This record gives sequence, C-alpha cells and structure tokens, in this order.
Amino acid sequence: MSVQERITSILTKALTPIYLKVTDFSEKHRGHAGYGENGESHFDVVIVSDVFSGKSRVDRQKLIYGLLEEEMKSQIHALTLKTLTAAEADKRINFND
Repeated sequence: MSVQERITSILTKALTPIYLKVTDFSEKHRGHAGYGENGESHFDVVIVSDVFSGKSRVDRQKLIYGLLEEEMKSQIHALTLKTLTAAEADKRINFND
C-alpha cells in the first residue's frame, strides 16, 4: 500500500469524512531536504468531517498528526492540512462555478 493510500485509509476509518482529498506534491520538492527517491514524502490533505465540530484549527491538526504519527516518523516529511466541518465547507464552496 502506498503512503498516499495509507493516509487515505487511516483518515477514512478514524474520521468518516464527507470529503477527503490526499494529494502527493513530492515532485515539487525534488532535490530538497526530506524528498524521498520514490516521492511520497510531501502531502496535502483536504478533509471535511463533522468530527471537527467544536474543535479549534490547532486541535483538528493535532488529531490528524496523532492519527498519522507512525507515518510522520518514517515517511511523511511535510503535510499541509485543510480541515473543515460540513457547515464550514458549505460556506466556502461556490456551487455556481
């Protein structure tokens, strides 16, 4: 299983997201610190889950970092997060585009 698939699996099982997109952007960091020869070292995660209701941005990020603790220690060099509840996502998405 790839790192991207593992991230998706872990977050799906723990947070039952309404929306989840995990993007590997490792190639943008080729030659930089933390870049792995096979890529899969830098990820962007956009996740919408009502588990985040009542939690601060920092608490949401701590939750995800805790879930991905093993991957962060061994394979993930960088992780960017956008964590939203369904209500927050509804306010940010323009359905007329």
